[in-house]
Amino acid sequence: MDRTESLLRTPATPPDDTATAPPSGPPAAATAPPDRSAAAHPDGGDASRRDPRWVRPALAVLLLGTGLLYLWGLGESGWANSFYSAAVQAGSESWKAFFYGSSDAANSITVDKTPAALWLMALSVRIFGLNSWAILVPQALLGVASVGVLYATVRRWYGPAAGLIAGTVLALTPVATLMFRFNNPDALLVLLLVLGAYATVRAVETAGTRWIVLVGVLVGFGFLTKMLQAFLVVPVFAGVYLLAAPTGFWRRIRQLLLAGLGLVVAAGWWVATVELVPASARPYVGGSQTNSILELTLGYNGLGRITGDEEGSVGGGARMGGGGGPFSGQTGWLRMFDTEVGGQISWLLPAALILLVAGLVLAGRAARTDHRRAGLLLWGGWLLVTGLIFSFMSGIFHAYYTVALAPAVGALVGIGTVLLWRERRAAAAPVARVTGSAVPAGPIAAPGIDAGTGPAADPTATTGPASGVDPAPASATGGGRSLRWRGWFATVALAVTLAVTAWWSWRLLGRSVDFQPWLRSVVLVAGLAVAVLILLARRLPRRLVPVVLALGASAALAGPAAYAAQTAGTPHTGSIPSAGPAVQGGFGPGRGGPGGRMGGGMEFPGGGGFPGGGGFPGGNRDGGTGQNGQFPGFPGGTANGGTGQFPGFPDGTGQNGGTGQDGGTGQDGGTGQDGGTGQDGGRTGGGQGRMAGGMGGLLDSREPSAALKALLTADADDYTWVAATVGSNNASGYQLATGRPVMAVGGFNGSDPSPTLARFQEYVAAGKIHYFVGGGGFRANGGSSASQEIATWVTENFTAQTVDGVTVYDLTSAGQEAQG
Repeated sequence: MDRTESLLRTPATPPDDTATAPPSGPPAAATAPPDRSAAAHPDGGDASRRDPRWVRPALAVLLLGTGLLYLWGLGESGWANSFYSAAVQAGSESWKAFFYGSSDAANSITVDKTPAALWLMALSVRIFGLNSWAILVPQALLGVASVGVLYATVRRWYGPAAGLIAGTVLALTPVATLMFRFNNPDALLVLLLVLGAYATVRAVETAGTRWIVLVGVLVGFGFLTKMLQAFLVVPVFAGVYLLAAPTGFWRRIRQLLLAGLGLVVAAGWWVATVELVPASARPYVGGSQTNSILELTLGYNGLGRITGDEEGSVGGGARMGGGGGPFSGQTGWLRMFDTEVGGQISWLLPAALILLVAGLVLAGRAARTDHRRAGLLLWGGWLLVTGLIFSFMSGIFHAYYTVALAPAVGALVGIGTVLLWRERRAAAAPVARVTGSAVPAGPIAAPGIDAGTGPAADPTATTGPASGVDPAPASATGGGRSLRWRGWFATVALAVTLAVTAWWSWRLLGRSVDFQPWLRSVVLVAGLAVAVLILLARRLPRRLVPVVLALGASAALAGPAAYAAQTAGTPHTGSIPSAGPAVQGGFGPGRGGPGGRMGGGMEFPGGGGFPGGGGFPGGNRDGGTGQNGQFPGFPGGTANGGTGQFPGFPDGTGQNGGTGQDGGTGQDGGTGQDGGTGQDGGRTGGGQGRMAGGMGGLLDSREPSAALKALLTADADDYTWVAATVGSNNASGYQLATGRPVMAVGGFNGSDPSPTLARFQEYVAAGKIHYFVGGGGFRANGGSSASQEIATWVTENFTAQTVDGVTVYDLTSAGQEAQG
């Protein structure tokens, strides 16, 4: 047996208490049919004692390489998503802000998510101080842990080779590289869901109640990380356990009910606390219109993401040719492969789907408790359910959400590759008939000598008394003719998988014409050549087979690895990061410039758009205004056909801002001075410029100048909030720079009724807020007009001053006698 075969062997399966043990007889390796159940070891699945010597060094290389990829140059991204970084800073100073996930340490409003992902980062900042590394290193370590847990999960039923392939694919998926180097909640969510898959595997092995309850607890904490997105895998985990657990039906039902209880408790304790604490004793629930976490869960951050009915959001309910909102792209079957999403996740997605189908075909009519089929259903269900919901959700969808698909893609590629490679050996092995079953007489049933094991510890003995799995009957195997058919089917499926992967990588690389142009042709030629060689593998010298496999793996992984390396080498900031280089025809971060900057040509309802493709919402392409020109916090705007002035801007102009050529939003959709892209020029790739009278905006923050920082921090100890401004991102820049609480009026979009005008006036009268800073906010899909009312009241009652192009109002100065 050549060494390649030993690398791709799968371990045996644990005993199944519902199976009938075969009669005693010859050893399993001589009497059992070829492996139909890639599963765990008889001792319960822990194969560490039987792993070949190369496994642990290979795993160490994988984990160390992943850590290097995710940690290298991590601090270059600065605050990354400043919206969450400001909340982390607040949580590091106030335990109340820590618990609720408040945007500021004075607890005016929370972020629009449950706070579990913030807790780890805030604890890190409490230990190491406030800096980029303290915020982002926990995220990178979550990525390394996710790769390790995925390896352990796949390895239990399919062997170390499958686990290593799965972990490598996850580590090199571009969107995974992005999100494990960023401070969005997705990193913790992925780890919790992979841990849930591991617990499901353990539960299926032994029908253990504790394991299946642990699944519910882990998914419950996933809810505390990113709300209802964690629940997408619940029907898959429950369905696989209900199908494959080796115990009676009603016991399985009772166990799943207990798992559901564990989920409710793990997710519900925090929700109940927030709902039961009086609103006056806690911060406002950001993202809601009624100060309710339940509303946030079911609306803006829950079912609204699917239906598009997201009151107060930017883009929810909008449509682009039948698609999702303006940040969401087109909905449909091919959404995961389109220009916006394809380069993030889809490199090996076709391979995963092909291998899933091929694996289920080979599993055939297996026993109910068959682990190979159960594993395919587990990971295939995860991929299909989550992928289809992402493809058709009509509300806000961002490409980086697809990191939730990466573990399933990696697992299916690892599992399918190993299973098909082992099956293809049946096409070449001589067949002997023993006790009514057909078995290959060659290497498949032989002990793993090349792997450093002997007959007593044969990792390939996956059927018979040693494994606790019944040998398949003759009708199931169909004799030698069936074995040869299965072998040829596996061979062709492997070749087709590699060919399709190479072709799709060629297509994806073609979308980034200036990024490593030589790589595109190399991947295509090498992938197609190796696909042909796989068809001829049994005729090749054995020494060449490992070389062929290495070339095939390189061709399949070269594209995503190159994108992952580019992603790791590029700083990313803002609210909508994107992996990889700029692509043609895209919009949003990474499309027209690195670092997560907006660019492209995204249009909004009413004819507006972003620089490079139109004006801002409410303005038409060539200036002027359109319908719904009013923005949250825009004094002077009107509900229909308004002037489209910016949130918090007293007159829509501001120093060095201007309204642009033709009195609209700027020539060809630009903003600011001379119709260009705003003060100090635009951002990379036609991105969004600074807004008149303020800084930052909906999707990113700005570092204030030294003069503005000095102004805000003067006498800071005398105030609860050193400043207030419309929008959380706008506030986050000031807060992170000063280290002092800054009130985010209206929350993330500037559309939450927090605070109301009356409440804001009370804060001002009590001397709790020093300054009001112009800028920020965005047009929302409904929601409150409180931020606009506050901005208007400020401009009518306080005197403006300009500091380095930013309009500031001193709320303690003379001229406030009209507060009434």
